[in-house]
Amino acid sequence: MSQTLQASLLRTQVASVLAAAGSSQPEAEQVAGNLVLANLSGHDSHGIGMLPRYVDAVAEGGLKPNASVKVTADIGTLLALDGQGGYGQIVGVQAMDMGIARAKQHGSCIFTLAHAHHLGRIGHFAEMATAQGLVAMHFVNVLSRPVVAPWGGGDGRFGTNPCCIGVPLAGAEPFVLDFATSRVAQGKMRVAHNKGERMPAGYLIDEQGRPTDDPGVVVVPQPNGLFGALMTFGEHKGYGMAVACELLGGALTGGGTWHRPADTARSVFNGMLTVLIDPAKLGTQASFEQEAHGFVEWLRQSPPGAGFDQVQIAGEPERAARKARERDGVVVDDATWGEIVAAGAKVGVDLQA
Repeated sequence: MSQTLQASLLRTQVASVLAAAGSSQPEAEQVAGNLVLANLSGHDSHGIGMLPRYVDAVAEGGLKPNASVKVTADIGTLLALDGQGGYGQIVGVQAMDMGIARAKQHGSCIFTLAHAHHLGRIGHFAEMATAQGLVAMHFVNVLSRPVVAPWGGGDGRFGTNPCCIGVPLAGAEPFVLDFATSRVAQGKMRVAHNKGERMPAGYLIDEQGRPTDDPGVVVVPQPNGLFGALMTFGEHKGYGMAVACELLGGALTGGGTWHRPADTARSVFNGMLTVLIDPAKLGTQASFEQEAHGFVEWLRQSPPGAGFDQVQIAGEPERAARKARERDGVVVDDATWGEIVAAGAKVGVDLQA
């Protein structure tokens, strides 16, 4: 079973829980707005369903409400930043604001962000950059229980390690490619498990390394106390990209990589390497706009393939989902809502009224 809730109500209720957990009202509202935006964009895996984990992470002491990003190195076009365990939706935006200002000033900026709590939907940061006419590239690692198996391996050894690329398109909405290097995001398995859904073949292995269609193997401990694992997309190619994100987002940033046994901590830490480029300062602005437009239009002229209405580019499904869900509401399954209500109760907020 499920219920349909309006985005405005979700923002208010999620913010009330975050504030009760220790956030200032502005921080609570910003984090809540980001989570609900993920739901509106069709990415329920990064939406309000994360709230219970955030409440637990604050209680454990891993997630630090009201923390701000700290500059640890600055040479103009290169910044090293530390999120100090703060909400990723806060310190990530602060880091992007710094990087965007430098890229507009110098033409480019590379920054590293270490020790941020869960950054959420990385596409949000690419959208910030493309709104300012900048190209953005993001490589992210995940320090939490390892849920993705290496190509040829039989258990989880790293996280879903997302990669994101944003490209502004003159006179049109931007290209925003945002994907986990696993076949599917871990949060989508939580949503599927809560809904009682099964997964297609090739997505998962169980705790003994055997193929399975049960998303629960990566959500709840199995009878032997172990977990299964997600597979990478594209076999060895996605695996290679996942390793690159771990090395760039984890090792290079100073945030660290995963190479230890799993624990039960609820905190999720991300490291992110971001590259920002201003085409206007590169000297290719006119040809960039012309060629990008020409290529996208060339793609759209392709006749629809079987089962498709038209050719789309990355970012369009999310924008369409936002319009529909803002109008019609967000569907939340009862299991997820029950977890959110329970999280509110932990900090003295009654969401059942």
